[in-house]
Amino acid sequence: MTRILIIDDEEQIRRLLRYALERAGYEIIEACDGDEGVQCYRTAAVDLIISDILLTDQGGFETITALRHEAPGIKIIAMSGGGYLGDGNLLDIARQLGAQRTLQKPFELGDLFATVWEALQDSDV
Repeated sequence: MTRILIIDDEEQIRRLLRYALERAGYEIIEACDGDEGVQCYRTAAVDLIISDILLTDQGGFETITALRHEAPGIKIIAMSGGGYLGDGNLLDIARQLGAQRTLQKPFELGDLFATVWEALQDSDV
């Protein structure tokens, strides 16, 4: 079974993603912040990571960078409600740091499923 790690500091978002993805047949692990997400990755084999960018402790950019450093081949989807850092869109920056796919919040469940499927099929990591 495909195992997905969800990293988001909003419990409602984690609960929604867990519910939807488990119903679609995925096994889900949750982390409430970037540090916990990196620790979960270290202790559990996962096939895909979905991480929010704006996290309360270690930010999503730092989390993506740390995960990419530890596991260059891990598949990552970054999600955010939007925003900019300097002249750059947060999701574009996440792609530059190593996220293969991005999701703009709010998103439809169909977009979530399609993005997850595409990321899991992506062999160019």
